[in-house]
Amino acid sequence: MSARLVIVGDALLDRDVEGKIDRVAPDSGAPVLDEHETRIRPGGAGLAAAIAAAEGHEVTLIAALADDQAGAELASALALAGVRLVDLGLRGLTPQKVRLLQEGKPRLRLDTGGTDSPVLARNRDGMRRALEWADAILVSDYGRGVASHELVRAALAARLPGRPLVWDPHPRGSAPLPGATLATPNLDEASRLAPHPDRNRGRDPGELARALAAVWGVEAVCVTRGAAGAVLAMQGEPARKFPCAAAEGDPCGAGDRFAVAAAAALGAGAGRPEAVATAVMAAREFVAASGSRRLATSDRASDFLHPLGGRKSDALDLRGVGASPHSIAPALAVATRVRAQGGRVVATGGCFDLLHVGHVRTLEAARALGDCLVVLLNGDRSVRRLKGPERPLVGELERATMLKALGCVDEVAIFDEPVPDEALRLLKPDVWAKGGDYEAGELPEAEAVASWDGRIAILPYLEGRSTTRLIEEVGARVER
Repeated sequence: MSARLVIVGDALLDRDVEGKIDRVAPDSGAPVLDEHETRIRPGGAGLAAAIAAAEGHEVTLIAALADDQAGAELASALALAGVRLVDLGLRGLTPQKVRLLQEGKPRLRLDTGGTDSPVLARNRDGMRRALEWADAILVSDYGRGVASHELVRAALAARLPGRPLVWDPHPRGSAPLPGATLATPNLDEASRLAPHPDRNRGRDPGELARALAAVWGVEAVCVTRGAAGAVLAMQGEPARKFPCAAAEGDPCGAGDRFAVAAAAALGAGAGRPEAVATAVMAAREFVAASGSRRLATSDRASDFLHPLGGRKSDALDLRGVGASPHSIAPALAVATRVRAQGGRVVATGGCFDLLHVGHVRTLEAARALGDCLVVLLNGDRSVRRLKGPERPLVGELERATMLKALGCVDEVAIFDEPVPDEALRLLKPDVWAKGGDYEAGELPEAEAVASWDGRIAILPYLEGRSTTRLIEEVGARVER
């Protein structure tokens, strides 16, 4: 039975570079890997979300992505996996783990994106709505700040009564919330997290589970032991063992598969012992099938694009639970996909306060200039600076939602600066379209667009249609 799962935690981009090592560099003697194939997949909490979606669950991921190329690739990979995203925002770089492989075996790993990049914790309404929507919640903590953020923890603590909360901890992360339904450390993590870690090597897993349950104040702790199965300790009951037959295969992601299966079972009404038994079998089958590799895809964008003219990107969909309008990652993902098919990227910008037919005609004309249209939307603070303290009449989230609902708009990103120079330099549209009676050289964005040889298109403006005029007409009628 499928469940509505919300997964909270640190998302990473995993990149596997498969090749052959048969020579060394003459200048250093270092082995040289000749690349044959590169695959990307969501990592960390993103892998848990992709696994859950592949199992047929409705999944929303609450995570933090930076506005960079890795964030755009990760957003695309999540969307293609069927995962909705609530992007809390990350200052710095989206973390990546790059594995260099020969015959499927890692030879070297390169990590980029530090562990000290602060989580911005924006889009709190989207986070709250997602948690209310869930049948079960899984915290997949990779020690990078999402699960330890005070606003995230407060939102988790305020979840609806009876909503199962599974916590997959990390030695560098924060302790599970007291009262969590189930915590799922592996044996190594349990040894490091339980009191007196210097004396825990070789300690009975059931004792470790009971000690952690007492320290954390959670309802139950299940210590996973790989091919040896798992041990469950619940308050007031003896520890229970769940054996497992060994399986040959890639164990990457097995812990995530275990936690997802346990959360889904609890969300469907199972008790903790039944959920753990289900999760043990699910993890074994996942390893046998080398499941995380099946979730990887070529990093060549043309291999995983939606066809032009097909459905719009649903990454960070502003109309769904997982909305993050401030992130430009989904817009970058759309642009990457379109360019990979030889298409032309068009962008436009504006306040779009009180959306009217003049706006729609201009947006339709802009979309006709290329193969996708990205709208860079002035946020509320930007509109107030431009229009005065009484504007906007409609908030940025509602304006973004209405724009995204138009068939001619492929993606929306919100900016708070007077002009969207930073967003433009990231997006680099082939065409920057504006409606009005401007001369191209008069636009404040002209210099930025020229720097990557983009062109500016001035579109006809529908006479007699403007937000200011609508406000004046409504005011006049009210006065009568």
